[in-house]
Amino acid sequence: MKRINNSVIALSLFVGIAHANAQEKKTLSLDEAVQLGIQNSKNLKIDAAKIEEATADLLEAKNRQLPELKVSGSYMYLPIKPNIDIKLPGVSGAGGPEVHQVLYGTANLSVPIYSGGRIKYGIQSAKYLVEASKLSTENDKIAIAYNVAQAYNNLFKANQSIKVFEENLAASQKRDETFLKMENNGLIARNDRLKANLQTSNIELQLLEAKNNYNIANINMDLLLGLPETTILEVDENYIEEGSDVKPVDFYVNEARENRKDLQALAQQRKAAEFGTRAAKAENLPSIAFTGGYVAADIPKFLTVYNAINVGIGVSYNLSNLWKENSSLRQSQAREKQLAATDELLNDNIKLDVNREYQNTDYSKKRIAVFEKSAEQANENYRITKNKYDNGLATMTELLDADAAQIAANVGVINAKADAALAYRKLLQTTGTLTIK
Repeated sequence: MKRINNSVIALSLFVGIAHANAQEKKTLSLDEAVQLGIQNSKNLKIDAAKIEEATADLLEAKNRQLPELKVSGSYMYLPIKPNIDIKLPGVSGAGGPEVHQVLYGTANLSVPIYSGGRIKYGIQSAKYLVEASKLSTENDKIAIAYNVAQAYNNLFKANQSIKVFEENLAASQKRDETFLKMENNGLIARNDRLKANLQTSNIELQLLEAKNNYNIANINMDLLLGLPETTILEVDENYIEEGSDVKPVDFYVNEARENRKDLQALAQQRKAAEFGTRAAKAENLPSIAFTGGYVAADIPKFLTVYNAINVGIGVSYNLSNLWKENSSLRQSQAREKQLAATDELLNDNIKLDVNREYQNTDYSKKRIAVFEKSAEQANENYRITKNKYDNGLATMTELLDADAAQIAANVGVINAKADAALAYRKLLQTTGTLTIK
């Protein structure tokens, strides 16, 4: 039995060491985390495909201005002798040659000269849509940068909470040892010692919860950054000092008007819609093209044609446009109205977003001062209560309540600073100026 127990212990140690080795520790600054998040974003891969699609549409629009050259050829075998009756004066079709095969080929060239602007406006519209796709991608990058910052912030808060609870747990356990000795010497009642033990158990539960939150936040960050799920991330604590200098709200509103990528993308879409309307109007106009062709034919024992070259001007006009409503024009005009209304709505939302996040940033900064003052008061209150308790002037319950208030206040300061840094980044996101290094 002893040998089995030793084997189990050895196996457990081996598994524990292997698990520890499998977990890679990685220290990341917030900017590094943002870069990884952007590199591994699934949404940006979708955006890249949309840009490729818009670029292909632009290529298709440009191809319409290039010459069209079509070549065709055919060979036909005639198993039954055809009846050939030639109606030319002085030529008799009776007893004509036996024709059993026909070969012919054609080549047709068409070069657009005038299309009412359909080609030109189509190219311009496609160009603006490509730019709109690129700007939408930049806007998504800024959103991803904030999402990574939010996850980074959660990881930081969870890690800091663990540190606070571990320090307080060590102090509480040391206090329990002291109270146990005092109980054994008859200096305190057993009930008071049990109250202290209960406080220690509560801190242990808070520590377990903080570690659980940290593990969840760590896995979330790993997935967000495209790292193995076993990677243990360590954050840079200096990022919480961001946003110390906040300018007036009008500054951020103007920044948003100049830098919001979604607003710029919408402007490109409106330009594309404007040229789309011009192209739709051009559908009611005729098309003119330079045409050229070549025909060759060979009917053995009967007819041979070659060097049949033709050139000319071709005009095309759909007469049904005279009585049919131009649905493409109405659709394009409706899209212009829709985008104009969307632009007005987006501008209003930008003003609301910037003002809201400005207020949240200001509120978050003020919360830090309140929590720091509260922490000072809680720490001083615990010190005074501890002195009173040591001199028999305060109860065990008062001491433990002061200790719990001290822990909550210190955790509150950390969380307030982290939330203020995140609120400032949210403000920058709403202005479109969140830095992506």
